[in-house]
Amino acid sequence: MIFITGPLYSGKRQYARNFCGDGDMITEVQDLAARCADLPALADDLARRYKVIIATEIGGGIVPVDEGQREARDKAGRLSCMLAERAETVVRIFCGLPMVLKGDLP
Repeated sequence: MIFITGPLYSGKRQYARNFCGDGDMITEVQDLAARCADLPALADDLARRYKVIIATEIGGGIVPVDEGQREARDKAGRLSCMLAERAETVVRIFCGLPMVLKGDLP
């Protein structure tokens, strides 16, 4: 599995199409984390089902005042760590430029 992460509108989805079709990838998985009670099970399920998983980095800005929003950001970050651990390849996209953080590209 390839895990791709980076900020909004950085070219993650376009880059992922180099490795698979839309049916083999899932995007915006950070949104799934907010509603999930079992993050390790979610990470296992996603890693098993998809060739490419894309998460938008959401923790780099101002910390929200709302406790629920803070918890959602924390869970999104933990899910990203779990997915990176399970991935053969991890890529961070910034300004459309891929940076391989783990493994090798196919």
